Amino acid sequence: MEINILESRPAGYAYLLDRFGLTDMPHWHTSFVSSSGTHRSKVQDGATYDIYPTRYWPGETVGDHLKFALKYDGVNLGLLTQIFEHVSLEELTEYIKSTPTGKYARRIWFFYEFLTGKQLPIDDISSGNYVDALEVKEYYTVQNGDKSPRHRIVNNLLGPQTFCPIIRRTGKLSELDSSDLRKRCEEIVTTYPPELLRRALSYLYNKETKSSFEIEHIKPNASRTEKFITSLELAEKEDFCEKKRLIELQNRIVDPRFKDSDYRESQNYVGQAVAYQKEIIHFICPKPDDLPYLMAGLIESHKRMKEGNVSPVIHAAAIAYSFVFLHPFEDGNGRIHRFLIHNILSLQEMVPRGLMFPVSAVMLKNPADYDASLEAFSRPLLGFIDYQLNKMGQMTVENDTACWYQYMDMTPQAEALYEFVTKTIEEELVEELSFLVNYDKTKKAIQDIIDMPDRLIDLFIQLCLQNNGSLSARKRSSHFDFLTDEELAAMEQAVKDGYKRPN
Repeated sequence: MEINILESRPAGYAYLLDRFGLTDMPHWHTSFVSSSGTHRSKVQDGATYDIYPTRYWPGETVGDHLKFALKYDGVNLGLLTQIFEHVSLEELTEYIKSTPTGKYARRIWFFYEFLTGKQLPIDDISSGNYVDALEVKEYYTVQNGDKSPRHRIVNNLLGPQTFCPIIRRTGKLSELDSSDLRKRCEEIVTTYPPELLRRALSYLYNKETKSSFEIEHIKPNASRTEKFITSLELAEKEDFCEKKRLIELQNRIVDPRFKDSDYRESQNYVGQAVAYQKEIIHFICPKPDDLPYLMAGLIESHKRMKEGNVSPVIHAAAIAYSFVFLHPFEDGNGRIHRFLIHNILSLQEMVPRGLMFPVSAVMLKNPADYDASLEAFSRPLLGFIDYQLNKMGQMTVENDTACWYQYMDMTPQAEALYEFVTKTIEEELVEELSFLVNYDKTKKAIQDIIDMPDRLIDLFIQLCLQNNGSLSARKRSSHFDFLTDEELAAMEQAVKDGYKRPN
């Protein structure tokens, strides 16, 4: 869709950004009003562009365009914060007083005071119905939010003023959210005997740990592996999303030399060295001075969602991805981010007791999708941060960046996590449980041929699976030279039969 700038005028957020000379993170929806033609719409790179006919033109005041923005462009707390810093209070007050009971005027009023912490010279509303701050049909919200009698608004936002993510109910999310993933998981689990599930749990803990470290190209020693597994075992019983527990978790899973006793005090970033004193910057973390209130807000947001009956996957996406974007520690942020997914899904009873989802294994198998979920926020952010790197690679951020982390739109991350969880249940979990069933069947068949120690049976199956069902001559010579040709042929056939894929 081509936009004719002579015939079209920006409206809503686009008008306000232009009027005040502001720049901000790309918004998912941009509006224009044309002097000719009908309503036209185009989706490009995940963003929607709408051109409305001339009758949609809201007017010339800031209030007119704020109402238009909330109605057609949606709620963007970061954009609203920027706009409220530049708007004339007299003009804003006059607009709200002109329609004090209108739902959009009340929302503008509420958002101004919520985001700025300042009160406008307007009397409290004394009567009338309450209106939700966010439309529940369009956004994920907490249930039974706090009531603001002053504005007659129900605050159903996902977080407090210091940190409040937004997640939209897109068509994709609505479709995924309507499928009962827990019920599907229980259907899968009930087809396997309890003893096998107990064995599978230990295997899944190991797989998740290995995958989470492997995503970051780290090979942990046995001690760090065991500590991470121990933490995963606690994830279904205890809430780790509080400052003390997060620090304890970081201390468990990183090299002892890089333990933190508090949130980081230096500017952190994710980069790639391409030459001497030259780096490609992939992501810039919040300033250390902003971390205390951002992290306090994230933890408060977690509590609001936990008590507010928010969908488990939405809750996990909002908190776990936000955590890795805030990057509060020098090391271990990625592993904690993936750990928090397990923690929240378990606390929200998404995962049946005695089981865990190897989500990291699915992320590892789908690296492009996982990277895309991270880059949906990190890539556009880079263009809005002014920074300097010295010769030692130390970074200094020179502009105020807090609001871009404070009010993130986590919709792309929620969509990605839903896909990962769905694949985990439908593919990874089924695959791992089927593998154990096949192993038991194959092990019994081998024991019927020759009574070998379990250790050797495990090794034989493993070596055959690595070599298309057959044992190589070299491996036979070094490990199984005691087998007769007849025994070897029968055992190889047992492995092939045990792990034969259905047509």
